[in-house]
Amino acid sequence: MSRRNGAERAYDIVLFGATGFVGQLTAEYLAAHAPAECRWALAGRTPAKLEQLRERLTAINPACAKLPLLRADSSEPDSLRELAESTRVVATTVGPYILYGEGLVAACAEAGTDYADLSGEPEFADRMYLGYDARARETGARIVHACGFDSIPHDLGVYFTVQQLPDDVPLRIDGFVRSNAMFSGGTFASALTAFGRSRQTLQAAKERRLHEPRLVGRRARAPLSAPRRSRETGTWALPLATIDAQVVARSAAALARYGPDFRYRHYAAVKRLPVAAGGTVAAGALFALAQLPAARAWLMSKYAAGSGPDEERRARSWFTVRFVGEGGGRRVFTEVSGGDPGYGETAKMLAESVLCLAFDTLPPTSGQVTTAVAMGDALLERLQAVGIGFRVAAVR
Repeated sequence: MSRRNGAERAYDIVLFGATGFVGQLTAEYLAAHAPAECRWALAGRTPAKLEQLRERLTAINPACAKLPLLRADSSEPDSLRELAESTRVVATTVGPYILYGEGLVAACAEAGTDYADLSGEPEFADRMYLGYDARARETGARIVHACGFDSIPHDLGVYFTVQQLPDDVPLRIDGFVRSNAMFSGGTFASALTAFGRSRQTLQAAKERRLHEPRLVGRRARAPLSAPRRSRETGTWALPLATIDAQVVARSAAALARYGPDFRYRHYAAVKRLPVAAGGTVAAGALFALAQLPAARAWLMSKYAAGSGPDEERRARSWFTVRFVGEGGGRRVFTEVSGGDPGYGETAKMLAESVLCLAFDTLPPTSGQVTTAVAMGDALLERLQAVGIGFRVAAVR
C-alpha cells in the first residue's frame, strides 16, 4: 500500500453534493460538530447554491463564513480529478450513484483519496469493486460505500453483536428492522432506478463473484430467507433483499472474529399481518412498474429530487434494528436505535464516517471496504457518543 493521501492536501474533507437534501443536512452537521482544526469545503455544480448554503451554515458556526466553495460536476472528469486531488477524504451525496457516481470513485481511487457515500445500490458497489478496487489498493484509497442508514446500523450492529459472542465458533445472527420514517425524492429515485435495473444488478453480482477472492477454510453468507413469524421480536419478519446483508457478509468475510462459519439474515419487522401483507403487495407492484420506463418516469415525477420530509416530520421519526445472535451455546439480543434514519441520522453517520476516516487511528486497509472493516471500533465509539444507541438487551 502506497498512500499518497498526506497533509499536503488543501483539505481534510470535501462534501460533494452539498446543496442536495441530505447534503445540506450533512453540511449543517459538520458546521456544528467538525473540530476547529478540520479543513473542509463544500463542492457542487452550482456556485450560487453553494454560497446560499454557506450563509446558512455561518448562522450555525461563524467560522463557516470562510468555508471554501469548489465547483465540481459529475459529468466533468477534470473537475472530479481536481476535487479528489485537493482533499484527504471525499463525502458524496450525489445519486442515483449508478448514474452519477463512477467518475468520483475513479478519481479517488487514482488519487489515493478516501471516499464515502450513501449508496444503497448493489449494482453500483459491485461495478465499483470490479473497476477500481485494485487501483485503490495500490494508491491506499479506502472506498467505503453505504455510510448512512444503508448500511451502518446493520453492519456495525452485527459487528457489535459478534463482539458479545464467543470467538472461533459458528455464528448465526438475524436482524429485524423497524422504522416510521418517510423517504425523500432522491431516495425514491435511487430505489426506482435500482428496481428498473434488476437484470444489470444480477449481472454485476455474477461478475463480482467471478473476480472476488474465495474464502479458504471459512464461510460467510447472507441468504435470503422466507417470510416468517419471529417469536424473538413478536413481529412478522419479511426478508429484505437490500444491500445491507451483502455488506454484513463482506465484513464477515474480511474479519476472522466473525468465526469459521457465519450466517446473517436480514428482515423488516412488522407487527400486524395485514400491514405485512399489504407492504409485500405494494413492494411487488412498485418493482413491476419500475420495469416500464414510462411508468418509472411517472413515479419519479411524483417526488421531486432534492425534496424530503420537513423538520417536524423528521423529529417524529425513529428506527430500531434488533439482532438475535447465537454461537457457542450463548444467545444474545442487541439493538441499534436512533431518530430519523433516512436524513437526520444518515447525515450524522456520513459526517462521522468522514471525520473518522480523516482523524482517527484506523486499521491499515485500502480498496473497497465496509464500514466495519475500515473503521470498526472507532466509528462505533463516535456514533455512540453522538446519540445512536448500541446496547445489549439480553443474554441467555
